Amino acid sequence: MENSSSASYIHLVHRLIEECILFNMSREECMEALSKHANIQPVITSTVWKELEKENKEFFEAYSNSRAQRAASEQDTRQMIRDILSDPSKQRV
Repeated sequence: MENSSSASYIHLVHRLIEECILFNMSREECMEALSKHANIQPVITSTVWKELEKENKEFFEAYSNSRAQRAASEQDTRQMIRDILSDPSKQRV
């Protein structure tokens, strides 16, 4: 690849990673999605993601915390649903 086409390719991967972030994907989920849907090698996605993390440390820390909180909240919700379904006295009519 020429230098300009390499830069263009990296810019494309960058933009696609931003789309993955809008869908609240992890780096691993993004790597899988871009590999499957855009034919981008996971090592490329991972490398660009890591560079973005270096350049935007505060954003990615907040993003990681937000994903962790969302996962915990979803786990709590699943547990409440299981509890309700397993104890008929808690079910609403």
